[in-house]
Amino acid sequence: MEGAAKKLMAIMPFLFGIGFIAPLTAQLLERFGYSGPFGLSAIAFGLLFGGTWGLVANIRGRWL
Repeated sequence: MEGAAKKLMAIMPFLFGIGFIAPLTAQLLERFGYSGPFGLSAIAFGLLFGGTWGLVANIRGRWL
């Protein structure tokens, strides 16, 4: 059980990017009347943005 918890915590920044930052980005785009760049929907852009930011945070070990 401890090993599973460690593996989950190791990818937590990526999951946070997908689960929180992506929907937040999509909602902000829709709220202010913007669409995603390159013809992407708001949620597709949010997933791309949040997933990328979470992956970078996971690799670097910090969000900024």
